[in-house]
Amino acid sequence: QVQLVESGGGLVQAGGSLRLSCADSGRTFSSYNMGWFRQAPGKEREFVAAIAWNGGSTYYADSVKGRFTVSRDNNKNTVYLQMNTLKPEDTAVYYCAAANAYDRTTYAKTGQYTYWGQGTQVTVSS
Repeated sequence: QVQLVESGGGLVQAGGSLRLSCADSGRTFSSYNMGWFRQAPGKEREFVAAIAWNGGSTYYADSVKGRFTVSRDNNKNTVYLQMNTLKPEDTAVYYCAAANAYDRTTYAKTGQYTYWGQGTQVTVSS
C-alpha cells in the first residue's frame, strides 16, 4: 500500500524558492513512477513533473521547465520538487502521485496515477 504525504508548501515572494517533499510510508515506493500535479482555484488539476521509478527519466510541463526540478531518494521513500524563480501563477495546491507505469504519452495524465497525497498549498505573492 502506498501512502503519500506532501510537505514543504508555504508563502513565498515572486522570484523565491521552495522545495516540496512527498514521503511514502509503504515498502514499495521504489517500484513506482512518481508525478507532481497542481490545482489552482477554479482550474483543473494539471501536470507539473514526473520521474521514473529509478530516477532515470524526468518530464516537465513547459510552464515549469528550467525552473523546477524533480528528484527522488528511494532509500528515504521520498520524491522532491525543487521550485525556483517562482511566479504568482505557480500558486496552487501541489499533489504528488504514484503510478505503476506510464510512458511518454501518459505520464501527464491524472488517470494514470493510482495513489495521491493530500496536497500542500503553495502561494506566491507578487
